Amino acid sequence: MSESMTFHMGKYAALLPADRRYTRNHMWAVSTSPGLWRFGFTSYALRLMQDVYFLSWSVDPGDAVKRMQEIGHIETSKAESDLFAPLTGTLLRFNEALLQDPSAINVSGYDAGWLFELQTNDDSPLLSVQDYHQFLSDNWENTQRMIKGKINED
Repeated sequence: MSESMTFHMGKYAALLPADRRYTRNHMWAVSTSPGLWRFGFTSYALRLMQDVYFLSWSVDPGDAVKRMQEIGHIETSKAESDLFAPLTGTLLRFNEALLQDPSAINVSGYDAGWLFELQTNDDSPLLSVQDYHQFLSDNWENTQRMIKGKINED
């Protein structure tokens, strides 16, 4: 089994647990049974978003979704963003507790802050912890430029 990794974002260290798989849209995934995956935001994503204070879904449990289909919206202290399905499959359920109080995303992102569960026959787009770390490394310079550009606009 792989070891957990850390991606350094300046002074902030984003933990990437080895028992997860990852997506290019900065979600973690853990298999809860064959073909069933639970998703949440990575610590990297949470650092960029900072405080999540509103979450809504534009699909319902039981809906079929396509990879990169818009499935919801999130509001944070930094921005409002659309959320996209990381895989093609059936969205089985949402973490209902987050609709009342999304703060668990901020304080327990890899546990109580999970977002939804999805049933799929194709988990091939998921990345290993090593591949996700490499993806972050390859894109960190562009991410820093984007962050600095947004800060300079304020």
